[in-house]
Amino acid sequence: MLDIYTLGEDVLREECKDVKVFDSALKMLADAMLETLDEADGVGLAGPQVGVSDRIFVVHIPDQDPIVFVNPEIIRTSIETSPYEEGCLSIPGVYFNVIRPSAVTIQAQDVNGKPFTIEADGLLARVIQHENDHLHGKLYIDHLDQRDREKALKEYERKSRRQHGRRRG
Repeated sequence: MLDIYTLGEDVLREECKDVKVFDSALKMLADAMLETLDEADGVGLAGPQVGVSDRIFVVHIPDQDPIVFVNPEIIRTSIETSPYEEGCLSIPGVYFNVIRPSAVTIQAQDVNGKPFTIEADGLLARVIQHENDHLHGKLYIDHLDQRDREKALKEYERKSRRQHGRRRG
């Protein structure tokens, strides 16, 4: 299990660097990220969320096999968009509607460096875009208008204070 970094940590706002070495350490990182994702009951987890500024994220959608994306690049997005209530393991307990393209095409490498391309729609397209944003220092709340972003930040602060109060008490 890896620690999940939360809002306010600098690593979440950094531009990630390409993975250049495909070795056992990368495979161990990907496995640990998938284990952490499953323990946290999430659907996606990016390197910065576990303190790693490398271009890697993992996705595990219910009833589908997990996918590891290394050095991903979204090469196409649909014109059609759709709203969906998003949350983030780095902003726990805060959910807001985000409008994103309905479908994407992404190129990436697996943990062995082998390239692959996926055309995705629905929840998979949504999660790919959300996690890919993390690799560019962007959080889902950055897609919100100013009013909703402020509401999200206040809600996170309130929940965070409550959570920290429980730990001390």
